[in-house]
Amino acid sequence: MNKKALHILEYEKIIEMLVREADSDPGKDKCRRLKPITKRDEIIVLQSQTGAAYNRILKDDKPSFHGLRDIRRSLKPLEKEGFLSMSELLDICRLFEIAKDAQAADDKLGEDYQDVLSGLFNSLVYVPEVVTEINRCIISEDEMADDASANLSSIRRSIRGMDDRIREQLNKTIASSSEMLRDSIVTIRDGRYCLPVRSEFKGSFPGMIHDQSSTGSTFFIEPLAVVNLNSELAELHAKEKAEIQKILEDLSRLLAPYTSDIEKDYLILSDLDFIFAKGNLAKRMRASEPLFQGKYIQLKAARHPLIDPKKVVPIDVSLGKEYDLLVITGPNTGGKTVTLKTIGLLTLMGQAGLHIPAKEHSHLRCYDEVFADIGDEQSIEQSLSTFSSHMTNTVSILKKANSRCLILFDELGAGTDPVEGAALAIAILDHLKKRRITAVATTHYSELKLYALQEKYVENASCEFDVESLSPTYRLMVGIPGKSNAFAISSKLGLSDEIISAAEGRIGTREKSFEDVVSDLEEKSLSAEREREKAIRFRENAESHKKKLEEKEEKLELSKDKIIRRANEEAREILEKAKKVADESIRKYNKWMNDPDALRAMEAERGKLRDAMNEVDEGLDATGLGSKKNRSKSKSSKSPEELEVGDIVMVHSMGVQGTVSSEPVKGKCYVQIGILRSEVDIEDLEFLEAQTKQAKKQATITKAGNLKLRKAMSVHTEINLIGKTVAEALPELEKYLDDAAIAGLSQVRIIHGMGTGALRNAVHEELRRNPHVSTYRLGEQGEGGYGATVAMLG
Repeated sequence: MNKKALHILEYEKIIEMLVREADSDPGKDKCRRLKPITKRDEIIVLQSQTGAAYNRILKDDKPSFHGLRDIRRSLKPLEKEGFLSMSELLDICRLFEIAKDAQAADDKLGEDYQDVLSGLFNSLVYVPEVVTEINRCIISEDEMADDASANLSSIRRSIRGMDDRIREQLNKTIASSSEMLRDSIVTIRDGRYCLPVRSEFKGSFPGMIHDQSSTGSTFFIEPLAVVNLNSELAELHAKEKAEIQKILEDLSRLLAPYTSDIEKDYLILSDLDFIFAKGNLAKRMRASEPLFQGKYIQLKAARHPLIDPKKVVPIDVSLGKEYDLLVITGPNTGGKTVTLKTIGLLTLMGQAGLHIPAKEHSHLRCYDEVFADIGDEQSIEQSLSTFSSHMTNTVSILKKANSRCLILFDELGAGTDPVEGAALAIAILDHLKKRRITAVATTHYSELKLYALQEKYVENASCEFDVESLSPTYRLMVGIPGKSNAFAISSKLGLSDEIISAAEGRIGTREKSFEDVVSDLEEKSLSAEREREKAIRFRENAESHKKKLEEKEEKLELSKDKIIRRANEEAREILEKAKKVADESIRKYNKWMNDPDALRAMEAERGKLRDAMNEVDEGLDATGLGSKKNRSKSKSSKSPEELEVGDIVMVHSMGVQGTVSSEPVKGKCYVQIGILRSEVDIEDLEFLEAQTKQAKKQATITKAGNLKLRKAMSVHTEINLIGKTVAEALPELEKYLDDAAIAGLSQVRIIHGMGTGALRNAVHEELRRNPHVSTYRLGEQGEGGYGATVAMLG
């Protein structure tokens, strides 16, 4: 792209905004060097990277790249077995840590999350053992840790001890020779401890002179008493320096095998910083990814990115489908130039891989060049007029332009005689049209409006102007030529009607008629636009109400499901409780069956059972499953009053089927539900015709059901075989197991005694082959021990 167009369209200001979004110097440098490219496939890759970064930022903010530095110069010493400084080692350590944090940010999105950036994150290398060792040894860019090595720790202990001895000796010298000293302080000159001695005592103070003050009144002398100690200290510092170098060499050797990984990490992280800067800029601009799917531009609600978002007016513009040339007319300050710059700048941004401030599914075309002649570029140095300057630019553009270029002309043909200027402008546009070059031009000339109306592949547009407030609205209206509004504006500003009438009289009939047509067209278009906007608002409101209703319906459905699940769970708990009560009652009935004195106890237990069943009914009503008003019963061929003994019915309050076992009396009847016989309200029953017919056809099943009911009332939960021979006991045991299975018992006890064990073994053999028995075991404490066996049926 030519630098002139980039400058005119203020592309560099977008780059400045982008640079501020990057964290590191390498990332900022890549931002500064970003230029539009011309290969469509490469543009799509860059756009997809920006989009991926944008989506990641929206999900979990952007990863940080602060502290990333260009470490490539440090890699050459590593390749040549040299060593790095502490600052260089820390920079590489920081590089690995940034790579680790970036991978953690990627992992946070989940294992299944994949986009075009996943490969970059997966390629990062982190070497924890190297990072740990560097951080252990190096405290800062100029400080090595004492425990970086045992030798360094020993040397530094010796240095501290020597420092203490020297200071102790110096303090003694200060105390004994204070009258010779300028101050009672210790200074360092040339790395050796000295005292400030007055000039008049320099000859009598024993020691070596290292320096003097600028005035010559003070000499810095190393006392003889510490010369040897200072020399020893210097040797210790030399050893310290050598040991630090050795540690740096060791750390550098540790890094050497990872030279290629370090360089790869640097390149990937600087790329990621750059890509996430683009994503962050897109977020800040509320931008979207433009599509490059054809040879046309279609911008939806496009906003100039350098204008205050609170003031900018979005524009809709299309170019390259039905027409290649767009002629924008209207008064000055009407937003024509802003429209030109918006089209041009968004094109440059899109081809640089940046998202554009426009609605989703906006389209851009990939151009080889964008040319722009915008603004007053009068050249004083070349003594060129405004017209000459613009024409020089136009000539240069026409020489370079082809069908893969976008050209933007501001006030085409202006600055000269209107008739000649209009003729030149039409000729230039016609030349571009024949060459199928895409162009947008602004003008005041009415001749260009007429040209756009008459010619194929050329379209008029205008920027709306509010005559009442004498201010532009900046709304672009494609298909409508603009009016100059000179007379209306002059009248509003106070020019007399007499002068305005005289001016109108000087306009030809044809021109006046054309302006009237344009005015009428503009008024009708505005009216249509207002109706369209009203229709859009109605549609949006309808969609909003529809969405709210759908959300409400979804919430109600979820609530209903939740209530039903909870009610079913509560109902199951209640029914389980009822089953336990029934099982316990049957066991008691079996116990009392042979006891003639147990009638009173049975009656009391029957009362308890009735109370328990009432509790079940109340519990089911509370869940909503037993509530009459909440029941939903299908129409039945038989009313509740017509129910007969043997009919199969649905008991809605319990959600189970049963068999009518008594005629309805006073709105109630008895229903056999499994082994329970319960009195229920006939309104709670629904006759099941198909099930009843099926039951009556299978008489044997009915008899079996009756048998099961009788067995349930008579069979005991245990059998006593003590005193019987094996031959007597086994037939009795086999019949008992059949009865227990029919009665629905889940567990029985066989009492066989211990004796010789023959009867027990025979019982176990029978249980092993009996089809009703699933498992069996010897009795536990309280169940008869080895004298009884417990069998599980089912």
